[in-house]
Amino acid sequence: MLEHLRALREDRDLSQKDMADFLNIHQTTYSDYELGHLNIPIPVLKDLACFFHTSVDYIIGLTNISDPYPRA
Repeated sequence: MLEHLRALREDRDLSQKDMADFLNIHQTTYSDYELGHLNIPIPVLKDLACFFHTSVDYIIGLTNISDPYPRA
């Protein structure tokens, strides 16, 4: 389960439908991302990291530091 992804969404009072609309996917697909039932494609991870101003590593749980990386 991608707890950080869910927390990021809930902290901004967004629904799964809101996120699905932003990503142009079905709500059930987004739900499966949060639950870890589907692997999130790299372009989607990048979009999520930019949207939430965090790092991909934070979203997928490799770090507890939510600060984004400096842009290249």
